[in-house]
Amino acid sequence: MEPEHLHFGGGASGTVLHPFVALEMAIAIVLILSLPRKSAVGAFLWMIFVVPLGQVVVLGGVHFTVLRIIVLAGLARRATSKRASSPGGSAFDYNPIDRLVTLWALSALVINSVEWMQTPALIANLGDCLDLLGGYLVLRFLIQDQDDVRHTLKVFAVITVVMGCCMINEQVTHQNIFGLLGGISLYPQIREGKLRSQGAFGVYIDAGVFGANLIPLFIWMWSERRSRGAAAMGMVGAITMVLTCNSSTPLLSFAAGILGLCLWRFRNSMRLLRRGLVIVLVGLHLVMKGPVWSLIARVDLTGSSSGYHRYYLVDNCIRHFSDWWLIGYKDYGSWGWDMWDLSNQFVAVALTGGLLTLMIFVSTLSRSFSLLGTARKYMAMAGDGKEEWFLWCLGATVFAHITGWFGCSYMAQMEQTLSALLAMISVGIFETMRLREAKVEILADSHLASVPPPAGT
Repeated sequence: MEPEHLHFGGGASGTVLHPFVALEMAIAIVLILSLPRKSAVGAFLWMIFVVPLGQVVVLGGVHFTVLRIIVLAGLARRATSKRASSPGGSAFDYNPIDRLVTLWALSALVINSVEWMQTPALIANLGDCLDLLGGYLVLRFLIQDQDDVRHTLKVFAVITVVMGCCMINEQVTHQNIFGLLGGISLYPQIREGKLRSQGAFGVYIDAGVFGANLIPLFIWMWSERRSRGAAAMGMVGAITMVLTCNSSTPLLSFAAGILGLCLWRFRNSMRLLRRGLVIVLVGLHLVMKGPVWSLIARVDLTGSSSGYHRYYLVDNCIRHFSDWWLIGYKDYGSWGWDMWDLSNQFVAVALTGGLLTLMIFVSTLSRSFSLLGTARKYMAMAGDGKEEWFLWCLGATVFAHITGWFGCSYMAQMEQTLSALLAMISVGIFETMRLREAKVEILADSHLASVPPPAGT
């Protein structure tokens, strides 16, 4: 049965804000507005991921989660900050990824609102748009160079350690310490005798996927040798989150990220590998008794997974293409048992935003891979192995996210992890462009210097 809080107009009927969270939020807002930009990201991310999403202020029937209030504070900081300009530009300059994320958020807002044609739906969609687009714009402002990336990952390392300890505590006490604040269940879910820790996340899968997706970036930070202590701390915390949530999806995301890093040795043969993968999938589809996506039903790494539900969700989405392609489809719950649970990011985007939103979303991923690949090849030609490895780790992280999306869909908190990743990708792309422009200027100056002066001068 679909939980009541997922309906428009559902959720808390009044404000749910623990005094400790209220104080923490007030301090975080002051820090976001007053600290230097490089340091403000710590307060922003801490409040996003360590406060349960159920902590909410209700004004006139409109729900302002702590996350949204913090995003508004971040947008205010961005609006009032003087943007430093330089002859070479900055990583804050708009790029194709920025435009695609903006189109994705606006497309989902408009199409889903048209689909429902209800005022509560419009209000809810505006809130979702603020979560996605507002959070992305704040993180793009806060993360502008590799030093910012390192600092952001140190913050994530602290968060994973705190969350990992709390999730271990859930395994021992069978109580979620964040449940004492309100807005989240005090007692974690138990399936097939296995307790699934969730920390401050609303869903245990999200907690595990959050940790799994950070591991490739922590490995990059370890290879940098500048912050090995924070990197080791982050890896321990992240792996703890993956294991204590007792879910297959985070394990698959973890494996995908590690596999992506291991493919570094074959980085010059990736086109051949991609084509080979497509051929294998098509071949399996032709010889299998069921469709190739039915392989999802066979995934069970913990003995308590629901792979068949994931397969059935994808299968229904494909079979009901005519229902959702134009403006999405709100009655997907009638497709079968538990079909209300859109635990697949691609299906969730399709059913809530139609084909146009899905195409924009996929284009965002495709463009990210393309820009990273182009930048990596340039760094390879320039002989900058460290920068090339940084770009490769970003690509492996995108791959980990995509793998996890076959078992979960992102909302609110988890969207900020994707926003942070896309901001880091923008940094990597900008660094490559800056070095390329510098090389062109050097070559141009050397060419001018080698040209002899005109006769008679």
